[in-house]
Amino acid sequence: MIRYLPFRKITVLTALLGVVACGGEKQVKEEFVRPVEYVEVSYDNGGKERTFSGTARTEKIINLSFRNTGILMQLDIRLGQSVKKGQLLGKLDNVESRLNYERSVSDLNSAESQMNTAKLSLDRFRVLYEKGSASLTDFESAKNSYKTAQQSYESAKRSVSIQQEQVNYGYLYAPEDGVITSVTAEVDENISPGQTIAVLNAGTEMEIALGLPESIINEVHLEMPVRITLPSVAEKTFMGKVTELSPAVDTNTATYPTRIKLDEATEEIKTGMAASVTFELDENKNEGNALRIPAHAVGEDSSGRFVYVIVEEGEKSVVKKNPIKVGSLNSDGFEVVQGLKVGQRIATAGLQTLLDGQHVSLQ
Repeated sequence: MIRYLPFRKITVLTALLGVVACGGEKQVKEEFVRPVEYVEVSYDNGGKERTFSGTARTEKIINLSFRNTGILMQLDIRLGQSVKKGQLLGKLDNVESRLNYERSVSDLNSAESQMNTAKLSLDRFRVLYEKGSASLTDFESAKNSYKTAQQSYESAKRSVSIQQEQVNYGYLYAPEDGVITSVTAEVDENISPGQTIAVLNAGTEMEIALGLPESIINEVHLEMPVRITLPSVAEKTFMGKVTELSPAVDTNTATYPTRIKLDEATEEIKTGMAASVTFELDENKNEGNALRIPAHAVGEDSSGRFVYVIVEEGEKSVVKKNPIKVGSLNSDGFEVVQGLKVGQRIATAGLQTLLDGQHVSLQ
């Protein structure tokens, strides 16, 4: 037999069970701390850094080439070889130059013979003229013939010298002591004048070669200190200074060629290694310059522009919504006219998800 409880008793019992159940599910909510990225507010020209890529090299790189044309018959160099100044490195089979030299020597001998003959004729006419047996016209003609022969002889001598140089241009000698860092020609190859067949590293000091853009060229000066890092020389930072700064743009790269000399180079740095050069622009900070902050750190609502300033409350960091007035915008961000001061920290990411007074962790 089923017995039914009165409606009132059922209601009371249900309420009691509900209270017990709610009490058993009571939990304490933990506050979510949002991570944020931030920057410190600084002056526009307060030690701004720019980094550019360059290549390590010695201060003296020589492209080796012949000054004549011909077939490369001898090449006594190899990659990494040390050479001494005046050492023979290569030779051309410059047949045409040798033939021209031989012809010039033959022409010189002929001119010398003609000059000697003209001299004998002049001497004979001089004697005859002094004895009255020859006219002045004949004597003057003999003098002119000798003078012409003499000039032809001198011209032939110069031609021999020039042709001798042409023959010598078929030989390649090391212009300086150094190390061969590249070989780009092979024996039996037809070589043209000025064609680079090898590269000689003849320097003793290491430098970094790079190009600077127009936007910063006026902020860089000679003897300016820089920081240098090389991926192949890990965990080391080198110091250097600007030693060369081109006043004209390189039309091939649209940059201004620049040379950086390392203060203390090590043997780990080799020619051709990639390098990063960091310039600290406007080293003398001008307190009269404007504040500037990243554009993505600035939010906007119906009240105007704002940023989230990070403040410390005890052991916690909290973001506070802070209205600001901004001025000009450039590649570095907004100029701040009002609302911030140097040294304050502001959030730079996730402004849409931040709330005024929210606890955050700094990244």
